[in-house]
Amino acid sequence: MTEFATRDAPRPKGPLVELRAVEKRFFHEGRELAILKPIDLVIERGEMLSIVGASGAGKSTLLHLLGTLDLPSRGQILFAGADVTAYSSAELAAFRNRSLGFVFQFHHLLPEFSALENVMMPGLIRGGARKELAARASALLQEVGLTERVRHRPGELSGGEQQRVALARALVMEPELVLADEPTGNLDSGTSEAIHELFFRLNRTHGTTFLIVTHSGDLAARMPRIVHMRDGRIERDERRAQARSEDVASA
Repeated sequence: MTEFATRDAPRPKGPLVELRAVEKRFFHEGRELAILKPIDLVIERGEMLSIVGASGAGKSTLLHLLGTLDLPSRGQILFAGADVTAYSSAELAAFRNRSLGFVFQFHHLLPEFSALENVMMPGLIRGGARKELAARASALLQEVGLTERVRHRPGELSGGEQQRVALARALVMEPELVLADEPTGNLDSGTSEAIHELFFRLNRTHGTTFLIVTHSGDLAARMPRIVHMRDGRIERDERRAQARSEDVASA
């Protein structure tokens, strides 16, 4: 299988992401609600980590802040040393398109476009050349096992195939960080297993950092790092041998 765009260039030193005393608060009926209490978190380049915890623990809120889809009430989020919480709306939009990839529980594919066009979309929004983007998207679709499905529209694909398209779309701009929120929550166990293995293989092949919010005990148990959340705080940060991802990828 042809693999696309392995990162060969030297990487900058230092953590990829740093959260410094990050909080998220909302006002509801005159009361201030603390959704995230002061959180400090460091994510290294090339890491694979999962965020786990009961519903309401703050997992998705944290992911939205990391993805700059929302901003913290207090604290800083540094990406490669730059404080993204100080960016303007236009700068944040450009940053997301350039540096982040997103995979959600619901794939959010555009139904009127083919799998190939859906994968190309982030590059088209950025004004990239169609020919180059088509080649890049085709290679990624081949890598996720959809060589024969590039011209199919989402309605002609299974749930697992649609999620593979969403994963390829998340990678098309070669982001440094992919954020996934319950990416296999709507899939059967066999399809979920295949998607989980793809995460590990793509991390190894591309060097992309993956942060996955999940309720899947099977996926969390395989991750080299598990961040446990409870009541808006990080309760425990558990690190395991990095070799585990290699074992999964070769299984």
